[in-house]
Amino acid sequence: MDRLAERVDVWAASIEDRPGSLAGVLATLREAGADLQFIVARRAAEESGKGVVFVTPLQADREIRAAAQAGFNVAQSLHSVRVMGQDRPGIAAELTRQLAEAGINLRGFSASVIGTQFVAYIAVDSVDDANKAIETLQMA
Repeated sequence: MDRLAERVDVWAASIEDRPGSLAGVLATLREAGADLQFIVARRAAEESGKGVVFVTPLQADREIRAAAQAGFNVAQSLHSVRVMGQDRPGIAAELTRQLAEAGINLRGFSASVIGTQFVAYIAVDSVDDANKAIETLQMA
């Protein structure tokens, strides 16, 4: 099965819960040349008036400097794996079953399909779990 699973750094920043906050930080990253593949933004349930945005990847020094100035940091407690491959019905169920059978508890899971390909981002609790997830999903 042609499937690529790899660890990715996820960057997180706190933003104001107001119109334009997300657009502002994304524009900062765009101006630095970032070509983001994944963005999740939401209100922060624990802090009124705040939100949080997660992005990946940030690669070049210029992108990383701009991200730091916009308040982004690598999410040290968030261990993520990106999985890409050929889409087919039930692929998300298959991935999550394989991880469950390997004893890996998921912290988060998101997936999307573009054309004939899927991409999934899987968050786990530790580096060891991320490595085990990669091994599990590459072998399938």
